[in-house]
Amino acid sequence: MLGMTGAASLAALTGVGTGAVAHSAPKKPRIACLVSYWGATRSHADWIVTKLLDGYWWEGAHTPSRVEVVAVYIHQFETSGLGQKICRSKNIPIFKTVGEAVTLGGKELAIDGVVIVGEHGEYPTNLKGQWLLPRWWIYQQVIKVFEASKRSVPVFNDKHLSYSWDEAKWMFDKSRELNFPLTGGSSIPVYFRKPEIELAIDTPIKTSVVLGGAPDEGALFHCVDVLQAFAERRKGGETGVKSVQCIRGPETWKWTEANPWAGKLLEAVRVKFDLKPGHFQSIARPNVCIVEYNDGTKAAVYSAQDVGWTYAAEIEGKNEPTIISMLDWPGPFSQYHASNSQPHWITEMMVTGKEPFNAERLLLSTGITAYNMESNWENGRYSPVGRRIETPFMNMKYRSTRGAQFSTGERPPNVPYMRGFAD
Repeated sequence: MLGMTGAASLAALTGVGTGAVAHSAPKKPRIACLVSYWGATRSHADWIVTKLLDGYWWEGAHTPSRVEVVAVYIHQFETSGLGQKICRSKNIPIFKTVGEAVTLGGKELAIDGVVIVGEHGEYPTNLKGQWLLPRWWIYQQVIKVFEASKRSVPVFNDKHLSYSWDEAKWMFDKSRELNFPLTGGSSIPVYFRKPEIELAIDTPIKTSVVLGGAPDEGALFHCVDVLQAFAERRKGGETGVKSVQCIRGPETWKWTEANPWAGKLLEAVRVKFDLKPGHFQSIARPNVCIVEYNDGTKAAVYSAQDVGWTYAAEIEGKNEPTIISMLDWPGPFSQYHASNSQPHWITEMMVTGKEPFNAERLLLSTGITAYNMESNWENGRYSPVGRRIETPFMNMKYRSTRGAQFSTGERPPNVPYMRGFAD
C-alpha cells in the first residue's frame, strides 16, 4: 500500500474529510510512436518506447510514465516481431501508415504528442558513410497532418534530425512555422556525469575537445551533441558554426601537432584517466571533427577509447582544463542504455509543451555531423584530409537558459526488464 502523510492520511484513517474538493489525476498526453524498426531488445525503439509505456529511472528512483502511448507505426513491420508482441500485450494499435497513427484512423490530428525513433533497421548507407534512415520521411508525413488539421503538437526525434542538412533545416523551420516544440538528439548529454557539474551560463570557454567512440556517423553524433550541450553555454551564447572539417587516419595526429590547444586538452584527459603515453594515438581508425564557431571559439571531436564520453575545455581564468565525463557504457543493458534520462525530458516536453533545450542545438549538432561526413568527399573522390567546409547557413544564434539536465543518484538496478508478457 502506498504511504500517506498529513491531513490526507488523517482523513483516510478517520473518514473525516478535510474540506478540499477532490480532483482527478491530470490527464496524460496521448502519444503516437513512429519507429523505423522494433525487432531487437537493443534497438532504440525498444529502449525508448518501453520507457514511455512503463516508466523510467530518474534521479535514483523509478518514475511512472506521464504519457499514454495510444498508437504505433513501424516502418519495417515484418522484421519487428518484438514491437508487435509488446503492442499486442498492451492493447496498443499498430497502424499501417504514419497518417493513420497520428489521426488514430480518422481525418484529423487526434493525439497530443509525437515520438519518432528512426534508428536501426535494414537501410542502405551511402558512399560518404551516412545511414539513410527515414527520419525526414516520417516527419514530413506528420507535418502534412499538422497542416491539414491546422493544429500541431510537440515532436521528439531520436538522434540527429537527418543525414541531410537540407532536410534537417526544413524540419527545424517547420517547427517554427507551425509553432510546435521540437526536441531530440543524443541521450548522452543527460547521462550520469563525473563530476556531477554543469557549466554555468556565460562560461568563458576558449577551446573544447570531446573524446568518445566515433568510428561512424551514428556514434559521431553522440559526441557532437555532447560538445554542443557544453559549447552553447559559452560567454555570449551560441553564435553558430563557421566551418567543419574531418581528418582521418594518421593525418589526425599531424593536425593535432599543428594545433597545440587540442593536444594540450588531449594530454589533460590522458593524465586524468591515468592512461599510458600515446594511448589515444594507438586507436585503429583515428579521426577528428574540427569545428570553428562564428565567434572564433574552436573545438575538436576525437574518436577515442577507454574514456566513455569526455568533454575537456580550456576556460579563461582557470589554470587547468575543466574535464567532465559521461562514463561507462550506458547500462545496465537489462534497463536499456541511457534512455532513462532521455524519456524523462521527452515526457517533460509532452506535459509542459516546452522544449527542454533550444532546438537550434539539435539542428547545429545535425549540421556538424552531416558536414563532417561530407568533408572527406569532393566530386566523388575521397581524401583522408577532408576539405574545410564553410557553413554560413549554420548561423544559429541563441542563449541557453536551461539548467542542469543530467541524471543523478543511483543507477538503475541490473534486473530483467518486465515487458508485460512471458518470454
